[in-house]
Amino acid sequence: MANMIPYSRMTPHERELEYQEVRAEYELLKERGLKLNMARGKPGKEQLDMVSGIFERMLTPEEYLSDGEDVRNYGELAGLPAARRLFADILGCKPEQVFVGGNASLQLMYDTITKAFTHGLLHSERPWHKEGMLRWLCPAPGYDRHFRITADFGFEMINIPMTPTGPDMDIIEEAVKDPSVKGIWCVPKYSNPDGIIYSEETIHRLADLKPAAPDFLIMWDNAYVVHEFDGEYIPFPDMLSICQQHGHPDMVIEFASTSKITLPGAGVSCFACSEDNMSYLKRLLSVQAISFDKVNQQRHVLYLKNKENTLNLMRKHAEILRPKFKCVLDTLEREIAPLDIAEWNRPKGGYFVSLNAMPGTARRTLKLCRNAGVTMTPAGATFPYGLDPNDSNIRIAPSFPPLDELQQAGEVFCTCLKLAALKQLRSGPLPGRQNILPRSSEENKYKRNAPDFNKASGFTAPKEQKNY
Repeated sequence: MANMIPYSRMTPHERELEYQEVRAEYELLKERGLKLNMARGKPGKEQLDMVSGIFERMLTPEEYLSDGEDVRNYGELAGLPAARRLFADILGCKPEQVFVGGNASLQLMYDTITKAFTHGLLHSERPWHKEGMLRWLCPAPGYDRHFRITADFGFEMINIPMTPTGPDMDIIEEAVKDPSVKGIWCVPKYSNPDGIIYSEETIHRLADLKPAAPDFLIMWDNAYVVHEFDGEYIPFPDMLSICQQHGHPDMVIEFASTSKITLPGAGVSCFACSEDNMSYLKRLLSVQAISFDKVNQQRHVLYLKNKENTLNLMRKHAEILRPKFKCVLDTLEREIAPLDIAEWNRPKGGYFVSLNAMPGTARRTLKLCRNAGVTMTPAGATFPYGLDPNDSNIRIAPSFPPLDELQQAGEVFCTCLKLAALKQLRSGPLPGRQNILPRSSEENKYKRNAPDFNKASGFTAPKEQKNY
């Protein structure tokens, strides 16, 4: 291997020698016949085994009683009062602001948008299906499943650049002047995938937005509210009370779950909102359901008990996750940092490492990984429509594989990243890092034809990504 110097400083001849050597290493890796999966941020087996003691609950008749009520029977649409108190304790809001659902917060998010379309939200002038053009703000890189929800309903999705303190508020404050802009996705603590914690200024500017749409909605997905793996728990502000302070109590709905606290396949989810929003949404939900799985809610109440006990459990998760993230970050520092072909975040919590490769190389890198037996999140998935305008961002999910497999996957990934960069440099001069989300002229900033996703049976991307 050539000296570890930036590829951009090598002569063409040195890069060609490096390419041939890295290519030979890649062919040897392919011969291993690996089948490794780093595609999603899933807890690993060790984490799932650690929390399987939850199934030792609910073994006596007394454990089926919560506040004097039998959890096996009908009733309590908004969830067991004890479960509402537990989530309120974790989130920092009031129990009466919490609605406890089934195992997936994503289902609650999708259902919220569905009800906006069929009935409208509390302050809607009409159901959203009777509106004309609908637009949604999407901080990017972001969570692909969020984007798929708004894509499924035909929204025109507007890229909002992420900054070290959260989404670019200057662009957001300008965008919400358009009454067709109906909402924004937010993962405020350890954002997916960048691992950014929104600053206090960003949070207050979001709460103080003056949107033209009376029913503009902040979808506050607080998925990683207690999910530190490096360092102590960092308290996080209650967005509901902050919106109340700014005179917009109904502008936010918060979502959370126990998916990465207990079991993703058998956890409990919730949404939290103002009391007025709660009354409105409960009226709609009362037609849809009588109650959700209260037995599982009770199981979680008995197992987690309170926020303090939950944080103790999360420290045990951290002991498992920390070495995995260290493995990935150490490998990147050793193999990639000296070459100056990528940059990445160093998160303290959440479930991802977000890497920005040399523009134009993400898809090639991940194709090489796939051919060598390592499956990762598809390139572009962290942007609306699955289109990364720089073909640069790669989401790394270290949590699921055992440490020995993660070490092998890291070796494959770094080799593929090098190979893709050298291939790119073979094609021409080193490209400068572009402004990922350039602003267009004022008159065109928020105007373009949205793709008609309703005509497709699934998610369909337009031919060209446009940014704002």
